[in-house]
Amino acid sequence: MISIWRIAAGRGQTTVRIGVLALQGDFSEHLAMVAELGWHGVPVKEAADLVGLDGLVLPGGESTTQCLLLEASGLRCPITEELRDGLPALGTCAGLIMLSRTVIGGREDQWSFGVLDVAVRRNGFGRQVRSFEANLVVEGLVDVMRAVFIRAPVITEVGDKVEVLASVPYRFPDGTQVQVPVVVAEGSLVASSFHPELAGDPRLHELAFGRSVGRSIADIVSTLDEREERYVGSFQMGDDQTQEGRSG
Repeated sequence: MISIWRIAAGRGQTTVRIGVLALQGDFSEHLAMVAELGWHGVPVKEAADLVGLDGLVLPGGESTTQCLLLEASGLRCPITEELRDGLPALGTCAGLIMLSRTVIGGREDQWSFGVLDVAVRRNGFGRQVRSFEANLVVEGLVDVMRAVFIRAPVITEVGDKVEVLASVPYRFPDGTQVQVPVVVAEGSLVASSFHPELAGDPRLHELAFGRSVGRSIADIVSTLDEREERYVGSFQMGDDQTQEGRSG
């Protein structure tokens, strides 16, 4: 496990502060993951909550609703500035959409922060009935990660500087089967098409914010190797989590 002092050492801090956008979606589950790693989670609801953060989680939920709430709360511009200045961020499902440079299949007035060089299609894996789980091999993690896909976005294009950390074989309704990127990273940004928080697995958060002091994935693999507990998720589709409010 990456300890607090190992991440904070480069900043002269004694506590790691990870913000979680808390306007809509799975923010409470992400705050639980942050707490499990021994970090201080900060619900972000207004611009003042961004002060002093070491990283920011953009959670799953409904991306068009989040766009509206970010505008109404006055958070759109401050978060944009923080991300462009290099604030480490993890975006999951709708959070991936919010980070991406191009959104396909959204409303005409839908926007994104445009800081991650990928194109994504909203609900690209299909509607609610096509929700699924998969065991993923994620670069930088020892054991497989159980991934929960609920109305998940599909990454259709990645830029030259984007690392693909995990892919999944998927058969689309038209019969096409391809390997689809589902975890990507670029600079201080990590994003996934799925919901790691719903399987109770904090390792993607650990991987994302372990990069926050400039260490590469290779640099932190040995630290992740030391984790005694393995998170092969037991989350079952059909639980209350699979409600229509969870979407890209």
